[in-house]
Amino acid sequence: MATATAAAMVVAMSVLLLGGGEAAAPRKPVDVAFEKNYVPTWAEDHIHYVDGGREVQLYLDKSTGTGFQTRGSYLFGHFSMHIKLVAGDSAGTVTAFYLSSQNSEHDEIDFEFLGNRTGEPYILQTNVFSGGKGDREQRIYLWFDPTKDYHSYSVLWNLYMIAFFVDDTPIRVFKNSKDLGVRYPFNQPMKLYSSLWNADDWATRGGREKTDWSRAPFVASYRGFHVDGCEASAEARYCATQGARWWDQPEFRDLDADQYRRLAWVRKTHTIYNYCEDRERYPAMSPECHRDRDA
Repeated sequence: MATATAAAMVVAMSVLLLGGGEAAAPRKPVDVAFEKNYVPTWAEDHIHYVDGGREVQLYLDKSTGTGFQTRGSYLFGHFSMHIKLVAGDSAGTVTAFYLSSQNSEHDEIDFEFLGNRTGEPYILQTNVFSGGKGDREQRIYLWFDPTKDYHSYSVLWNLYMIAFFVDDTPIRVFKNSKDLGVRYPFNQPMKLYSSLWNADDWATRGGREKTDWSRAPFVASYRGFHVDGCEASAEARYCATQGARWWDQPEFRDLDADQYRRLAWVRKTHTIYNYCEDRERYPAMSPECHRDRDA
């Protein structure tokens, strides 16, 4: 079985490098209650449940933040969360939604929302770790107020690419560039996590703006809790349904032309930092940047 699966992955990689297939938008998430897919991770008394668990509120005060995680681990899939971020003066706080594996050379796919002073825009930071290497930060200003209403933040992760979406707009793509010598998350199952915590040593203006605890508690609200992935044990090296799920089909190996136009708009009008353009930090551009259309 393992030999057959390995052979299938070789074929899949060949298709990836040669290209092929029409691209398509991800399917719409299916909203479910919190307890179907998630459990508290820490400080459970700082998690409030609304409407029978269809909405969850995370509370941060001076004593602690809090967080939750999926019950299972996943190797590829489509993951989405509706989030309404901390309103008002949120400087120093970080609301995170991410996937992470459980070992030293870990893989990770990050959404991090960096709070700011009242009237200043939120910063959304994304990052991808593969084989323990990260340092691929990109930062954007959102084109709406993320504290006024719920918005969808999602990741589509398969053997070919990792695509980040805000509502239906792609904000980043990280393609499998193993042929260029870039490690890619493909054989380490990951859990999903979300948390609200104090990070005023770095989160807002490099740590110069501190958390105003007189405004606590800070509250981030969640709905949706959509998980459509290949559930696997933490030790699994491949997905047993490789090639059979909707997010694993040829049309999801790349973005389509309209999605690339929207991604270019995000790059042109809302991106404030892109590691691919940072020559002071990286004198030589990372090889995946051109393939990901970040250069």
